[in-house]
Amino acid sequence: MADDKMKLPNFDGHWDHWSEVMENFFRAKGLWSIIENGYEEPPATTILTAEQRNQLDDAKTNDHKVKHYLYQSIDRITFEQILDRRSSKVIWESMKRKFDGSDRVKKSLLQKLRRDFEILEMKKSESIEEYFTRALAITNQMRSN
Repeated sequence: MADDKMKLPNFDGHWDHWSEVMENFFRAKGLWSIIENGYEEPPATTILTAEQRNQLDDAKTNDHKVKHYLYQSIDRITFEQILDRRSSKVIWESMKRKFDGSDRVKKSLLQKLRRDFEILEMKKSESIEEYFTRALAITNQMRSN
């Protein structure tokens, strides 16, 4: 399938943009409901019908798919900040709490961007246009915050 090769956006601290793109991706794949609603594991003593067992197995599989996509789009540092990773719904909600509109997060991101701008150097193999594009990308990110 061609859309399976689609490059997922890397989470860069901009929750609004990243979450919108990821939500659209999950909706297109028919997986958004697993983030929105999650799934419940019945108590171990519950006896399930074959149909209920299949539904639960499908929900678990879909949850693993969503977690796989989420893990592909976040870096190790962000991953380690998510303490509870038992389900994709919990991961999504944890990231939303941590990164959605938080002034502290925006201030931290601005400090990182300022540092990136301060140490910005033209690489030997880089054209002036490429260097200028990198510099503009950083300043545009700073402006958007």
